[in-house]
Amino acid sequence: MQDLRQLNLSAAHGVAVREFPTDTGPADYLLFVDRQPVGVIEAKRDGAGQNLHVAENQSQRYASATLKWRKGAAPLRFLHESTGQIIWFTDAADPQPRARELFHFFQPQTLAEWAAQPDTLRTRLQHMPPLPTKNLRDCQINAVTGLEQSLTKNKPRTLIHMATGAGKTFTAITAAYRLLKFGGAKRILFLVDTRNLGKQAHQEFMAYTPPDDGRKFTELYNVQRLASSRIDPHAQVCICTIQRMYSILTNTDLAEEGEDISAGDISPAALREKLVQYNPQVPVEQFDFIVIDECHRSIYNLWKQVLDYFDAFLIGLTATPDQRTYGFFQQNVVAEYNYEQSVVDGVNVGYDVYEIETKITQKGARLEAKEWVDHRDRQTRAKRWAQTEDDVDYSASDLDKSVVNPDQIRKVLQAMKDAVEQRIFPERTETPKTLIFAKTDSHADDIIRIAREVYGQGNAFCKKVTYRAGVGNDGKPVPGDDADSVLASFRNDFYPRIAVTVDMIATGTDVKPLEVLLFMRDVRSKGYYEQMKGRGVRSLSEEGLRKVSKSAHGAKSRFVLIDAVGVEKSLKTESRPLERKPGVSLDALLKQIAVGAHDDDTVQSLGNRLVRLAKQLDDKALAKIKQASGGTGLHDLARDLVQALDPDRITADALDAAKAAGITRNVETLTDAELAAAKAKRIAAACTPFDAPALRDAIEGARREREQIIDTP
Repeated sequence: MQDLRQLNLSAAHGVAVREFPTDTGPADYLLFVDRQPVGVIEAKRDGAGQNLHVAENQSQRYASATLKWRKGAAPLRFLHESTGQIIWFTDAADPQPRARELFHFFQPQTLAEWAAQPDTLRTRLQHMPPLPTKNLRDCQINAVTGLEQSLTKNKPRTLIHMATGAGKTFTAITAAYRLLKFGGAKRILFLVDTRNLGKQAHQEFMAYTPPDDGRKFTELYNVQRLASSRIDPHAQVCICTIQRMYSILTNTDLAEEGEDISAGDISPAALREKLVQYNPQVPVEQFDFIVIDECHRSIYNLWKQVLDYFDAFLIGLTATPDQRTYGFFQQNVVAEYNYEQSVVDGVNVGYDVYEIETKITQKGARLEAKEWVDHRDRQTRAKRWAQTEDDVDYSASDLDKSVVNPDQIRKVLQAMKDAVEQRIFPERTETPKTLIFAKTDSHADDIIRIAREVYGQGNAFCKKVTYRAGVGNDGKPVPGDDADSVLASFRNDFYPRIAVTVDMIATGTDVKPLEVLLFMRDVRSKGYYEQMKGRGVRSLSEEGLRKVSKSAHGAKSRFVLIDAVGVEKSLKTESRPLERKPGVSLDALLKQIAVGAHDDDTVQSLGNRLVRLAKQLDDKALAKIKQASGGTGLHDLARDLVQALDPDRITADALDAAKAAGITRNVETLTDAELAAAKAKRIAAACTPFDAPALRDAIEGARREREQIIDTP
């Protein structure tokens, strides 16, 4: 900074001159870059931050004024208002210039680069070309187009809610490619929760081929997975954990395993809660966009400083948003694709719940695995937004405590083995790929030892996936199985059949062949539990499933959640099993619908059965059903049944009906009678096709034929 009497514009690349005279009075600070005036700062005393918007007129007046000793200059583009603690910035060249808060002033070379460009980033975002939709799912198309529409409105925060398995990362890479190529973005930060998720994201970037270019993404743009504090100046995409970026901005050391634990699980006290400071090596304008993967986990409290630091659009990705997530992203949800929709579309598979009871009844001491079905209604989105986050202290049940006992572990594992082999997957000759969630590493070790005994198998059969090394008798770390190698084998090889973990593959990690989840620990967080369940939802073709489970027949059509601690009974879960009547045959469900049993449980259960059946049938059988229905495919019949109970669709129908009747309504003023009428109409329309005996016979006949194929050795 310079006083006017000490003016020397060649002293630095950027110079701020105090009290520079204009024809409307002296500007508090006039900004010069390479000797050219580019902007102004209207300075206010500390404590006046709440009045900075009032100063916008002053900075605009000075920017438009005639500068003394300079003739014919255009209005200055970069406008600032600041108290020294708070900085507001406006780029007058934007389509709709709007002030935004900065953590720190931009570097002079940044202003010079912007001034040399023919248009601004926000201008370029107004002119994005249409999205090529080939090879994109509808939910991905909706997410990318919704994001780009939000960006044209200059909304700083955008949330994309997509079910696990729907391709959030693929969607984000598609958007990143378009922002780099057509939006002219300089650099994008892909922020992840753990190092493992960073590796997974990097692999997807390397595999991605854009629709308008035959080359891979990484052949077109430099992608860096950050493993140190140095950001490659040539990188256009930087993949980094929020923990590492926090350590860079606070100038603190990052523990060796600091990126293996979710940031949401790291105690702030362990990091001494240091404040983020300005780092000229990583200026606030370093990134134009920040994509936050699994954003429900690590964007609050201490970690929020990382996001507040950068002057960037924030794009959140999550399968399990909660109230805090919606609030952080200012309720700007541009795409919602929930678990139930993903099952209907075949993106994911449904799940069944089996409960293991440990209380010994008077009739005997044997544990039984029995199917358990919840009958609670799903909550509407509006109610979900309004409810408080229930990640609070949770009293452990007696069962959760008793499982610590090795004898109880043995009984639980034996009950699981019996249920899977005799009732759940009786046709299998090998144990389906199974993931067990343990409470601690010690608990996991006990489970592994006992599982090998119960199944009569060797070491390769059951492995632990953990980021922690063991400790030898001398107190020094003893390296165990590499987590990445175990995960790769669990995905792609015959062994291990069972993997045991505490947290490492609870969120985000993709294991498509997984068909059984055993919960031997409870969790307090609703969102975290949904993420843990999400490990089993991925769909998989018959060919892919048989690569690791040779006795499997047909594509993966479901997974099974075995609850040994009562975790599924708690109110923290969002998604529920689609199956409501497990003891009723498909033929009986079809007949119940035909005679008018249009209750939620019957409609939902039939929809779930038909979704599964559609995955198992060949084209010939599906064609017969389509012909019998008069042209509607089995998948569409199933979709209509499940969507008939969708609260959001029912609400939309009720609003449309009220509007058609000339009644003014909004979501809050709809009556119960109007919602019930809309729901009944949707259900009736979805159930009408099953009035036809030919359709019911075709569906039941296809099921019987499929069962015969499954039972053939």
